[in-house]
Parts: sequence; C-alpha cells; structure tokens
Amino acid sequence: MKTLVTGATGFIGSVLCRELIRQGHEVRALVLPGEDTTGLLELGAEIRCGDLLNKESIKGLCEGIHTVFHLAARVTDWGTREQFHQAIYDTTVNLITEAALRAKRFVYISSIAAIGFGRHMKGIRECDPAFRSGIPYNDAKLDTEKLVLSFHEAGNLDCTIIRPANVTGPGSAWVRDIIDKMKVMPMPLIDGGRHSSSFIYVDNLVDGIILAATSDIGKGKIYHLRDDWDVTWKQYISDLGSFIGKKPAGSIPYVPARLLGAVMDLVCTPLKLRPPLSRMAADITGRNNDVDTTLAQTELGWKTKVTYPEALEKIGTWIRATYKN
Repeated sequence: MKTLVTGATGFIGSVLCRELIRQGHEVRALVLPGEDTTGLLELGAEIRCGDLLNKESIKGLCEGIHTVFHLAARVTDWGTREQFHQAIYDTTVNLITEAALRAKRFVYISSIAAIGFGRHMKGIRECDPAFRSGIPYNDAKLDTEKLVLSFHEAGNLDCTIIRPANVTGPGSAWVRDIIDKMKVMPMPLIDGGRHSSSFIYVDNLVDGIILAATSDIGKGKIYHLRDDWDVTWKQYISDLGSFIGKKPAGSIPYVPARLLGAVMDLVCTPLKLRPPLSRMAADITGRNNDVDTTLAQTELGWKTKVTYPEALEKIGTWIRATYKN
C-alpha cells in the first residue's frame, strides 16, 4: 500500500512512518520546506515539500496514493481561533479536496477534544453527541471531523476518523512540557491530580491507526483510542518528576483552575504568550476523560500492548538522555 503522511516529522507522524515502512508499506512524507528530514530519509520514505495552506504547493501530492494519513495540525493548548482554524480546518479542506481526486482512503487524526472538554467524559462513546466548547482547538477539530465525514457521505472517498486520548511517549508534549515546567517553577496538581490521565502510548496509537486504515469495517467510522492504564495525573506527574528529582507542588480545585485558565487565555493570547495555565489544560487534567474504546476493541481487535511500566521505562530513558544537566 502506498501511503501519504502529513505531519510526518512530528511526534506521532514519525512513529507512524516508521511502523508503516516496517510493515512493508510505501510512505510519501509531506514536510514543510526547511524541516529536518534526516530520520525519514533513513527510513526510506519519499519526501515531498509543501504547505497545506498553499493549494499550488500540494497539487498532485496524492498521485498514486492509496491511503492518506492526515496528522498535520496546530497541537497546543493555546492560540487564537484563526490560528487553529487555519492550521486544522483550512489545511484539511485543501488536502481532502486534493485526495478526493486520486486517493482511495483518508484517515484523519482528530482528538477526543472534538467531543467538547469541560465535563467528565468517562464512558462517552463515538456515537454520543459532541458539542462546541468555545476552546479553539476543540472546535476546530469538531468542525474538521464534520468536513471529513461530509466527503465520505458524498462518496468522494472512504474516510475514517481517529480520536486519540492524551498521547504520551518519549518526546511527547505531555513529557516535555511537564518536565520543562517542573524544572523552573512549582507545578500544582488540578483537583488533587485524582482524575485519570487518560493516556495512550504513541506505539499503541499507531497500532490502532493502521488497523483502522486497513480494515473495511473502519470506513465511515470514528474510533476512540485510549490505553487501559489505571494511572491518575498525580501518579503520572510524580513519576515524571522522579526522573529529575521534582514533585508536584500543592493543588488547585478544578473550578478556580478553570476560571484562572480563562483569564490567562484572555490576557496572554493577544500578547502571543503561552499562558501558565489554560482552560484546555484545566479541562484535561481536572476532569475524567476516559472515553469508551469498546468499538475499536470489538471491530478492529485493538488493545493496549505497551503497558504503563514499559512506557515509563522508555520515557525515563529519553528524559535522562535529554535532560543530562
């Protein structure tokens, strides 16, 4: 199978490219001009430079491609509505329009954020209602899911949507950002850190993505992917901190944390500064986001393969190598 991967140099995209090639698939990797492609070239990927916001630069990108894996996006907890809409929705409009002319399958990597954070989501299924939460990242993901499904329903190409939970692994934002903060400032827990961390390890996620992409039953479907780890935020942050001799410091109740995040979003975003605490961060760490994964397990045969202790060992090795001082 010949595949196209956008966001190929990113945390998830690089692992997906590696696994696709290991399984014998061909990979064409879309990268921005100037990005480091050394690792992709060593894997044997075909490199194409282009900008998804520039239609001319991606003309013919899907020529000869069977399956498109679309991961490129703005992945962070802060920014303006315009920034997220352009990086998530507008890029997908351009790519899926190009793909509909040539490709057979389109796999969109969304997020459980599309459902609408701000509530406990334990047990929520793919068929349950999603809502606009007012957080730009969440709403852009939801709008883009609707776009992708409209192409499928129109018969333009077969589409599948993957909603990962919080993705962790060596180099993940859920590792780097936490370690970086703990090194320079006290890091309080939200709501005592008592809620599930709702993680999926990157290798487990990639396994599910490929299963969904290569299964006929996955056409037109949305799948939640979340590991079955029983790990709270308090345990996870404490475990990460142990690698650098740090511990979480204190706790902020969810409601005050959410209000503080809203104020910081309002003040910092226009100044192009990342807020110390955002609404999205409060919603992720202060609520239980253990969405239901029964559909992926029953239809795709997907399950957690990398356990939490195994994941923590790999993450710890990366932290020790990266933060030597």
